[in-house]
Amino acid sequence: MTLKRPIRIGVQLAPQHAEYSTIRKTVSDCEELGVDVIFNWDHFFPLSGEPDGKHFEAWSMLAAIAEQTSKVQFGCLVNCNAYRNPNLQADMARTIDHISSASNGGVGRFIFGTGAGWFEKDFDEYGYEFGTKGSRLAALAEALPIIRDRWQKLNPPPTREIPILIGGGGEKKTLRMVAEHANIWHSFAGPEDLKRKLRILAEHGKDVGRDVAEIEISNELKDRTSDTADELVSLGTSLFTLQVSGPVYDLAKIKEWLDWRDQHNRNR
Repeated sequence: MTLKRPIRIGVQLAPQHAEYSTIRKTVSDCEELGVDVIFNWDHFFPLSGEPDGKHFEAWSMLAAIAEQTSKVQFGCLVNCNAYRNPNLQADMARTIDHISSASNGGVGRFIFGTGAGWFEKDFDEYGYEFGTKGSRLAALAEALPIIRDRWQKLNPPPTREIPILIGGGGEKKTLRMVAEHANIWHSFAGPEDLKRKLRILAEHGKDVGRDVAEIEISNELKDRTSDTADELVSLGTSLFTLQVSGPVYDLAKIKEWLDWRDQHNRNR
């Protein structure tokens, strides 16, 4: 049975088409509004609008968010495993964890969101081998235990067990990695699809010897109605994310979903 968790709202600030000063102000606005998690994404070019429009790199921005904020959790939705050596990823995550802990009583706020990558232009333009979906997933499966092992070796170690978020809905490979390594699983699955995937995730959990009720279920709010979101809550989803993009980050919808969150949490 899935644990009953408070509903949380995450905002993915797409770092495209905007000045960094605008992104920085929006981060502050989100924290002030009471957003639970701020995400960016790990791409090198815009995914919509002008293909070569303004864009900023993810991990540098995460370190800045760690320093700028004091309460909100944050991370990448999601890191592309192919762009960085897994040991380096672990060290970067540990460092950002510590940066974020300085304003939070020594406890970090960083979420290590990761995935296999998919945007071919990023790979081609920056000189990474695109390979196949299967090879990228295999590389992620190989990297995750290396990352977790490096966290045990670093001096100083992370301030706490850094939560791992894995994004994707692949039922054979991705969900098995989720069962083995993830604290949070993020997908775009609708209610009926989610029911099936949760059953498959539970089977993977049995195979790897883990109770998957430990895993927080995350889903995307884009194009969702509150009725659909309510149904996803009934299936165990507790983290909901909504993307906003530059050049101007409109947070009106975020405010509506924060009200929805607060109503749910009052009734739980």
